[in-house]
Amino acid sequence: MSQSELISKAPVIETERILLRGHRVSDFLECAKMWADDAVTRHITGRPSSSQQTWSRILGYAGHWSLMGYGYWAIEEKKSKAYIGELGFADFKREIDPAIQGTPEMGWALKPSAQGLGYAKEAIQTALAWADANLKCDRTACIINPDNLRSIALAEKFGFRWFRDTRYMDAAVKLYFRIRALPCGD
Repeated sequence: MSQSELISKAPVIETERILLRGHRVSDFLECAKMWADDAVTRHITGRPSSSQQTWSRILGYAGHWSLMGYGYWAIEEKKSKAYIGELGFADFKREIDPAIQGTPEMGWALKPSAQGLGYAKEAIQTALAWADANLKCDRTACIINPDNLRSIALAEKFGFRWFRDTRYMDAAVKLYFRIRALPCGD
């Protein structure tokens, strides 16, 4: 397997401007740059990630696809073929009250240069359509820093509804749920 091949079982989904695909080993440098940028991490982890943390994150995404049947996609801008961010679903086994373990949790992160251009909106809409057609659950969750007004607006635009304020790892977060748009599968 070459270093640029897919390392996950993620389905490839194409929209007008972006490609949602599994992470590749060749995405690592751009992904690490994104996760080291305070503008990206300030509302997510609260601090930049190390290269090792980013590599573990990518491996975890591939593991989700292999073990859970869902995970995170890399977001590639079709025109430039550039890695611009990532989004998807995970079960991080978070210790949070109320518990959301077993509920696919949606999240997204885009490089600052890709923010404000509608890519997140396009990616979220596409990922949720995939989830509604493929996940065998009645809801998805997301947790958002209360200061991240752009992500709150995006979540609400796509049907996530505030459930309650809570804490995760000693930080305030808002917990949102979205009820599946289509009837559940088997």
